[in-house]
Amino acid sequence: MVGLGLHNEMVACVAGRPDARTGYLMNISEIDAAVRETVVPLLAQRISEGATDSAERLLRESLRVLEPRLAPHLRGLRWNLTPYYWLTMNAAAPDRVLMTQSFEFAAAHRLHCDEFDAETNRRIFGKCNNPSGHGHNYRLEVSVEALLDAQGTSPFTLQSLERIVNETVIRRFDHKHLNMDTAEFANVNPSVENIARASHGLLEEPIRAAGARLARVTLWETEKTSCSYPADA
Repeated sequence: MVGLGLHNEMVACVAGRPDARTGYLMNISEIDAAVRETVVPLLAQRISEGATDSAERLLRESLRVLEPRLAPHLRGLRWNLTPYYWLTMNAAAPDRVLMTQSFEFAAAHRLHCDEFDAETNRRIFGKCNNPSGHGHNYRLEVSVEALLDAQGTSPFTLQSLERIVNETVIRRFDHKHLNMDTAEFANVNPSVENIARASHGLLEEPIRAAGARLARVTLWETEKTSCSYPADA
């Protein structure tokens, strides 16, 4: 690239039974060509025209122009608008979109069970049983399903999502010692599993009240360790 540019990433998901002889469901070059010849020109045209279409409407239109090329295997599209925000649409349900935003907070915790002796706690939790606790830079991905109207827009927006998550979870947990400073973990071990479940519980009702449905949360404790709740979402 020379100069300034926009970066968008479109992920096409296909599914089905592979060919018995080749082992292919589809040749990857066919999928690549289909996206480059239908979706990329569509987005390039809209961007060059300075269109004010919602991202949800453009994603639905992208799905529509791509589907004939990848039928009957196309299951959906994911549009990564930034490294922290993406939209997903199922080909079978173009009247709704799954919006996912990534948030960050820093917090300390200690993993410890009072009913275990010191040796057992150290064996189970290792360094995480440090009496003074230890910290993580957590990454919380929140996925919300929103219904779209005939114009492909939703009253539940990214601004709605950011406001609810910041007010409900980030302010509550950020720069806190979870064991000592939060009611949620006064008597519950703040493991990655329990933090994910607590975050889901805190967010579910405010998101429903704003007109959408909380699909799942995924909490990353490290680059290698994460937990999604609920597991079957």
